[in-house]
Amino acid sequence: MKLIILVGTMTSTADYVAQAIQMDCGDLVDEIEVRLMDGLDITVFDEDALYLICTSTYGSGDVPDNARQLYDSLDTNPKFLGHVRYGVIALGDRTYLNTFAFGGKKFDARLQGLGAQRIGEVWCHDASAGTMPEALGTEWCRQWLAQALATAQDTA
Repeated sequence: MKLIILVGTMTSTADYVAQAIQMDCGDLVDEIEVRLMDGLDITVFDEDALYLICTSTYGSGDVPDNARQLYDSLDTNPKFLGHVRYGVIALGDRTYLNTFAFGGKKFDARLQGLGAQRIGEVWCHDASAGTMPEALGTEWCRQWLAQALATAQDTA
């Protein structure tokens, strides 16, 4: 099984989380590929892989600039994504209560609207909590991957 981590970021924090997962979770899957969302569109979901959206939140609850094209293409060029199995890491700051972790939550809503199957719950990291998103993200991802792989075996 291949894991593709799609990274939406403004300050590289989401990229650091993705790289930490790539280093820490390689024993659980055959391959982990980290891709910045720059220039991507809905066709990124054409591969036979497990997907992890790892994105920060920017501005007033928006997706990061580098994720805008991919996010918009889910609406402007929609297609059924029933074959897509994915998870979401949503980075945010709880001091912005009304838009906390909305970057990831917005991706989740669009993917579900196209029939994609989310595995587990969206994991939200609060930057104001003083915890390291890389450490907590890899811990969450190990559990998430175990669940995703078990689900894949049940459907095989």
